[in-house]
Amino acid sequence: RHVYLLRAGWRMDEAAGTRVTDSGPLRLDGTAGLSVRRPFGRFGGGLGFEPSLDSFVFIPYNPALATFEALTVEAWISPTTFGSYEDTPIAARWTEEANRQSWIFSLAGRRFQDPVGTQGPGFHRTLFPDALAGKLMFAYQPLYAGPPRAFVSTRVVDLERWTHVAVTFDGHVVRFYIDGELDSQFASLGQIRSSEAPILIGNYFDVRQLTGFGGDLRPEIADPTAYYAYQGRMDELRISRTARTVFPSLAPR
Repeated sequence: RHVYLLRAGWRMDEAAGTRVTDSGPLRLDGTAGLSVRRPFGRFGGGLGFEPSLDSFVFIPYNPALATFEALTVEAWISPTTFGSYEDTPIAARWTEEANRQSWIFSLAGRRFQDPVGTQGPGFHRTLFPDALAGKLMFAYQPLYAGPPRAFVSTRVVDLERWTHVAVTFDGHVVRFYIDGELDSQFASLGQIRSSEAPILIGNYFDVRQLTGFGGDLRPEIADPTAYYAYQGRMDELRISRTARTVFPSLAPR
């Protein structure tokens, strides 16, 4: 049953290279940026993310990722620090293009205020205005017209420790899970808007500025500051078309 409901799962076990293989039925392989490392993960290999624009995994849009009636996004994470700005996404289908926002699953940042003239772009400032650093955050764009809906966990994720984190949505309730235990839940009736947004893991920037020129995938952005780069390790990222209540990835493979 769990295999049937899994839509995508990146074990992140590759020892080298930029390919990140999807073990799910859709075979949605991703491409890692040049700053992504290959340290030990929670199970076997994993990915290490750094404060760099070249630290990301990009999975192109696939029509099979069209919005499901229910959704679970889960991963093992071991952050080394919390971001300086609004958040550091774990994974998202969210862009700066009109009508290309579906959902975003993030860790809240410290909301550092730079001197006037060098402040961050504020892409997610209105989504998560008051979340304490280290809390899980989830936002989705409703199917019908209206502003995005955003939710924040109760607990803070520990630094330098492997933690299983998950968010689920069944069309009625958003739930956060930390290490398999229910953290919080929020009533929210509706459906996530379908879009042609790709999946971006471990970072956030305008994906329209990604280029494969020279053979490597990298963002060509004038400002090199990695405002939204997740820092730390990540393993076993999964997306399912059901709202899970138990998590097979909590047990060793």
